[in-house]
Amino acid sequence: MVQEKANSKWSRSSIKFVTAAPATHDESRLVRGEYFRPLRASSVPLAIILHGLGDHTVFPCKLLARSLVNRGIACLLLYTVFHSSRMPETMKRRLHVLTCEEWFEAYRTAVIEVRQAVDWASSRPEIMAGQIAVLGISLGGFVSAIAMGVEERLKAGVFITMGGDAMIVGWESKADTFRKGYTCGEEECRRFHNQYPQYLAEVAKKGLENVAPLKQCFLSDTLTYGHRLKGRPVLMINARRDKYIPKEAAVRFREECGCPSIVWLPAGHVTIWGLYPAISRKVARFLGSSFKL
Repeated sequence: MVQEKANSKWSRSSIKFVTAAPATHDESRLVRGEYFRPLRASSVPLAIILHGLGDHTVFPCKLLARSLVNRGIACLLLYTVFHSSRMPETMKRRLHVLTCEEWFEAYRTAVIEVRQAVDWASSRPEIMAGQIAVLGISLGGFVSAIAMGVEERLKAGVFITMGGDAMIVGWESKADTFRKGYTCGEEECRRFHNQYPQYLAEVAKKGLENVAPLKQCFLSDTLTYGHRLKGRPVLMINARRDKYIPKEAAVRFREECGCPSIVWLPAGHVTIWGLYPAISRKVARFLGSSFKL
């Protein structure tokens, strides 16, 4: 860990570690992060922050980190395999036409690295035991929800502009950016999806490890992990005019994880950050309550 910036209230350091995931590209092996640490307290909670696809949501992630660290919450901004610095050139050129297997591997890698970050945080003397949350934006919100579903050490979750049910997100969104790369048609996808509710019921009853998914994409759907979030602190922040995440997808995920708090803002998937002050206040208030600060 190398300290890069400090003031009277907090410091920012860069961290690096090798991914524990079976990385297939050299660019993806080294994980980077930025650690924001409050300096006026010897024991603080931590929020692990995940950006969305590409680099454009890194800026709001940094804004949230600086806001939270000023309120006594340490933050670790993690650069996942969905960031350009870790994405191989071959993948960048066809980002919107990745195969189902490539999407699954990317999700799995990101979740493994979140769990590595929890391991790292658990070894830090200044991080309060059992006081670690995850916060994700857009695609980072999907990863955060899955990570929280499989990692019980994550106490709370904040999911911004995300939802659940791949069928709704994939075929009912107003944006067709990713549909162009689908290897299966809508009819075939719906046929498989008709069996997804039965899969969810079996997973909730028998456990994820004991039920074989009909399709690998079932394992990349946040709904698969929703039952693991019931009764745990969760805050959703969604945009009413989101062309990527239909309202039905957000509602569907919320219902699956026990109807936690949700905030609807009058904006789109990107323009929601024009309402950053409101988002920042709601996130800080929620995490402060979850950590009992």
